[in-house]
Amino acid sequence: MSKLLVATIAALTSITAPSIAAGQDVAPQSAPPARPAPLPPGPPPGPPLPDMPGTGPYPAFKQEVASLPNHVVYQPRNLAALKGRRMPVYVFGNGGCSSDGASARLHLLEIASHGYLAVALGTIKSGPGVARGGPPGANLDQTTTQQMIDAIDWAVAENGRSGSPLRNRLDLGKIAVSGHSCGGLQAIDASRDPRVTTTIVMNSGVYNPGREGRSSVKIGKERLLDLKGSALYVLGGPTDIAYPNGMDDFRRITHIPVVVANLPVGHGGTFGTPHGGQGAALVVKWLDFRLKGDRAAGRWFDGSCPECTPGWTIEHRGGS
Repeated sequence: MSKLLVATIAALTSITAPSIAAGQDVAPQSAPPARPAPLPPGPPPGPPLPDMPGTGPYPAFKQEVASLPNHVVYQPRNLAALKGRRMPVYVFGNGGCSSDGASARLHLLEIASHGYLAVALGTIKSGPGVARGGPPGANLDQTTTQQMIDAIDWAVAENGRSGSPLRNRLDLGKIAVSGHSCGGLQAIDASRDPRVTTTIVMNSGVYNPGREGRSSVKIGKERLLDLKGSALYVLGGPTDIAYPNGMDDFRRITHIPVVVANLPVGHGGTFGTPHGGQGAALVVKWLDFRLKGDRAAGRWFDGSCPECTPGWTIEHRGGS
């Protein structure tokens, strides 16, 4: 039986991501329509926020590394500060399955600052100092689920490679896959890998039967059975175009502990806010709970600490 915790909704600033997050679109329930046209690009973006080191104890940075092409690595800058603590791994698929591995950089820097190795698909194509060129949507559907598996393979290799700065610094028994919108479908798809121990699906969900969407990731509801360990869905409330899909996934998942958390900000989530906003804060607590065994962090998800999650509506099913 699912338990429902409705916290008082605080005043929130709704941040709607541009068309990069258009990987989750739900069409009418009538006869299957033609593939929808891309969303208009929206207003020009304001000045990009600077890269932020995160609020955790290990200030983070991002980089591209030659040994892992077409990925961006986010990690604590001073690995010695970990003092022997091994980092779990967090692999992230971008909104729209985009090849811009910096599109969620504020979110990923925040995750890394709490002692995680985060890897995003793609290369650095946005943010301070990056030229914004090309037509709108040029980076969409340019990544694949296989790149998530490649990132896990790379982490395993680097943890064992002599001379690697990550040698013996990773906890390879604690691997999360995550993603926004279309990237969330990549995360579900990648969860078939036996090394994955938790899955985080943000503003996403497998398309409901009979409905067409824009994502290039074609998976059915039966793939939810591939989820292992635990799963967290982070949705933007009823105005999130992925809300029907994500909520249906939550109702169908009965074989592992699962949580769905809704914050009424729409499909874009809080990726564009400093330190990734409330969405990143929630994900950090989930990772601390599921990958580091922090029972206090687990109170964010079991209904015992409503003051921990103001503005969120949280439902959970399954054991701890």
